[in-house]
Amino acid sequence: MHKARQNPLHVAAAHGALILYCVIALFPVFVIIINSFKDRRSIFREPLSLPNAESFSLIGYQTVLEQGDFFLYFQNSMIVTVASLFFILLFGAMAAFALAEYRFPGNTIMGLYLALGIMIPIRIGTVAILEMMVATGLVNTLWALILVYTAQGLPLAVFILSEFMRQVSDDLKNAGRVDGLSEYRIFFSLVLPLVKPAMATVAVFNMIPIWNDLWFPLILAPSEATKTLTLGSQVFIGQFVTDWNAVLSALSLAILPVMALYVIFSRQLIRGITSGAVK
Repeated sequence: MHKARQNPLHVAAAHGALILYCVIALFPVFVIIINSFKDRRSIFREPLSLPNAESFSLIGYQTVLEQGDFFLYFQNSMIVTVASLFFILLFGAMAAFALAEYRFPGNTIMGLYLALGIMIPIRIGTVAILEMMVATGLVNTLWALILVYTAQGLPLAVFILSEFMRQVSDDLKNAGRVDGLSEYRIFFSLVLPLVKPAMATVAVFNMIPIWNDLWFPLILAPSEATKTLTLGSQVFIGQFVTDWNAVLSALSLAILPVMALYVIFSRQLIRGITSGAVK
């Protein structure tokens, strides 16, 4: 089959758009990082300038590492984020495959029911969620956050992945059944590799809200042993006085892992966008 030639103008436009997006998206991150290496006076006087011999200071990082258990907060955030994304992608993909592949009474109603979670914020049920966690003894545990974030991300995951699952060739799946593959083998070996861009999209959309969330960690896991990085950083923000050096330093340290996760998942996401743009 003849492969369509890629238009150089389309390729250049796609790459240019990605570069512009990166510049716009990374500029606030750049400002936060450079100001984390300045003294307090320079942060307000010259926020856009690079630190020099006079303004350079590590007082913010020293404060972050000395006050509170930063590494424990970091570990808790990583565990909650990675575990939540794993369960969102696993259960979301399995539910989407079932809705897209099998026809049964109530298929459409089930899909609409799962999609309701996109329109109804989970925070509306905060009181009921807290009562459930108290009844099950999960308050002040990381499992409470993982379960809530998994439930929060599943509706969008099912909605996005089910559309991609329907585009997977039926001939490929039927060929696997003829060869004796089980439905689980077909799902994990044939279908999932073909919907990696969609799974990357779901991961990116859920990753940052989970990492930056303050609401549920404050309500469900406020103890010192289960604090996330976002909640732990609030110790530097007071009602009347804010330690901006420590706040910017904590934000800079918190940005690094989420950027690494973003790069891991966005490769598939960008590959899917650019391949669709240049065909």
